[in-house]
Amino acid sequence: MRWLTDPGDWWVAPFTDNPFMRDAAVAALLTVVCTSIVGTWVVLRGLSFLGDALAHGVLPGIAIAWAMGQSTAVGALIAAIAMVAGVNLIRSSSPLPDDASIGVLFVGFLALAVVIMSARGGAGDLNRFLFGSITGVDAPGLTRSAVVAGATILAAVIGHRAMVMTTFDPAQARIAGFSPRITHLALLLMTALAVVASFETVGSLLVFAFLIAPPATASLLAGTVARIMVTAVGLGCVAAIVGLLISYHHRTAAGATMSLVSVSLFAIGLAIHNLRSRQTSA
Repeated sequence: MRWLTDPGDWWVAPFTDNPFMRDAAVAALLTVVCTSIVGTWVVLRGLSFLGDALAHGVLPGIAIAWAMGQSTAVGALIAAIAMVAGVNLIRSSSPLPDDASIGVLFVGFLALAVVIMSARGGAGDLNRFLFGSITGVDAPGLTRSAVVAGATILAAVIGHRAMVMTTFDPAQARIAGFSPRITHLALLLMTALAVVASFETVGSLLVFAFLIAPPATASLLAGTVARIMVTAVGLGCVAAIVGLLISYHHRTAAGATMSLVSVSLFAIGLAIHNLRSRQTSA
């Protein structure tokens, strides 16, 4: 109960006494901005499985870049773009439902990454790519996250009207001159960038929790898209900071702990939503 009896030591000291904790907090908050804004549209459009597939789809690019001694961030970006292109190709040329097409690519990309890493003896590195290393984030990683966070905010502002119309009224969007197909592709690319910017902090396997859980919780508590985004960012920030502190004090895996806190907030949000619904219907 030190977080109550000695709040300064529990809540503040880890950040004031440890530079790596300050860097980790900045990296986590930048990750939250990217994933919460993009994740709002992913949740509202029912594309959660696609978000999961993209989170895993970067792994072959990371594995190939690692094996060649090149930048894993560049490899992740190329793999994410390939995943987006593959989803759209299969979607346009196959009679299969979207989830089946995405599932095939998801399994194929993940299997390819494991084969490459295992063949090169990189099991330990694969674990780092899957689960992240937020307490070891460096200055270039922070810079990349900041750039992507800024680009995500700019894209969300510029494309807000198009995203709203194509999400809730595609027919009206076409009349207004917005292409649902182009808007969908833009969302896929934004999701890919958010995943690439986040895999070094929370890891590609756990970025899915930040991409989905805060926006899903916010959608239960807020009524408009803008409020959902703001609430999602706030919830994500709480999950990131609390998760980091729990990880620091109890020596648990940072990325997994942050993700677990984020999912726990969803459970609390769902309980509040259900309580409100019962009170309204009573």
